[in-house]
Amino acid sequence: MAFEGLTERLQNAMTKLRRKGKISETDLKEVMREIRLALLEADVNFTVVKEFVKVVRERAIGSEVLDSLTSSQQIVKIVNEELTKVMGETAVPLNKSPKIPTIIMMVGLQGAGKTTTAGKLALKLKKEENARPLMIAADVYRPAAIDQLQVLGRDLEIPVFELGTKVNPVEIVRQGLAQAAENKNDYIIIDTAGRLQIDENLMDELAQIKALAAPNEILLTVDSMTGQSAVDVAKGFNEQLDVTGIVLTKLDGDTRGGAALSIRSVTGKPIKFIGQGEKMTDLDVFYPDRMASRILGMGDMLTLIEKAQQDFDEKESAKMAEKFQENTFDFNDFLSQMDQLQNMGPMEDIMKMIPGMANNPAMKNVKMDPKDIDHMRATVYSMTPQERENPDVLNPSRRRRIAAGAGRPIVEVNRMIKQFGEMKKMMKKMNSGNFEGMEGMLGKGVTGRLAKMSMNSMVRKNKKNKKKRMKKNKNSRK
Repeated sequence: MAFEGLTERLQNAMTKLRRKGKISETDLKEVMREIRLALLEADVNFTVVKEFVKVVRERAIGSEVLDSLTSSQQIVKIVNEELTKVMGETAVPLNKSPKIPTIIMMVGLQGAGKTTTAGKLALKLKKEENARPLMIAADVYRPAAIDQLQVLGRDLEIPVFELGTKVNPVEIVRQGLAQAAENKNDYIIIDTAGRLQIDENLMDELAQIKALAAPNEILLTVDSMTGQSAVDVAKGFNEQLDVTGIVLTKLDGDTRGGAALSIRSVTGKPIKFIGQGEKMTDLDVFYPDRMASRILGMGDMLTLIEKAQQDFDEKESAKMAEKFQENTFDFNDFLSQMDQLQNMGPMEDIMKMIPGMANNPAMKNVKMDPKDIDHMRATVYSMTPQERENPDVLNPSRRRRIAAGAGRPIVEVNRMIKQFGEMKKMMKKMNSGNFEGMEGMLGKGVTGRLAKMSMNSMVRKNKKNKKKRMKKNKNSRK
């Protein structure tokens, strides 16, 4: 997971602060030393680290934070604010042309994920803006680059313009722009060539394409796993092409975070998107404030809510809520819910977006194996239609048959059925507004964890509905 080492080090430093009643300058000096080491180990640019530590220390002392009764909370707040500033403060949208088409030029080194990102961005524009993008395959040097873009185009149902590998890339772009004008495409995404390192021939070609296409946006794709060298790459491309934004890829990998925390300060260019997965939907707008909260282990509920809105079918969710209220939720519905949750990404990453969960010691070594859900799915598929719809009929002999059919131990089958029953009871209680004794009913397995995730939203929903009912009754009495 991205920033895992940095998050752990910063959390430890913040925890030491919270344990102290009043913080002295010596305490602050020790904490700032730990923060500086954590940032340097995360491969953050030395100049950025030096300035960051200096500003945090000055703010902590200068604003008389140390004399406050809540000094530890205020220092955490200052660190959070300064981390956000380092990464850019606010999300920066795409530069759009006042009239179609908006032209986006993708640049970057070979292997950074440029072609895949072009496909992800095209899909994002298609889904969120109902756009009609055209992708232009202008990388004629990398083996199979054009084929890769064509495959993506077919899978995403997005047109790709290509003229093979024998035509000059500048000419390919020229004819691609003409086709886009004829077909009235509102976005053009140009996938340019990359190299293993910056060289003069690459920059000359990119400069010619830039002069011809006059792009509204030049997005530099940077592999975040390369750490400090990613910053050097960004500086090189920016000096030659004056890029307008950065896309950080592979943030779901074993990245220490140095690129994300350095690149804005060093280049002055905003990070506009981040890639956090292999699926074509795994491209997110970069929000500096949300990323700072995640780095400090404070969660990221806004992104979690957006993921849920994006990946959960609204009608299906309403249908499930109704089933919970009527106590008719069965194993068929359970399968549907698991499918939707899996679309949101790795469960341990989702759990860490919930405030408090990233700091929870129980979450430190949690690895939710996708096979766990596959095993649960196999268990449900081993049931008859009657058993899925009416779990009450699952007597010991039926459970033994299900365990044999799924190839799972009988203990595991019994545990899953028990957790399913507890989840139904819990959801019924929540829907009726009764939340007493809920903690004891939440299991420790996958089912229990999924149920915990929805508790807060259910509480808010019930409170809101209760207020509406009270207001309605009051008006009717009038």
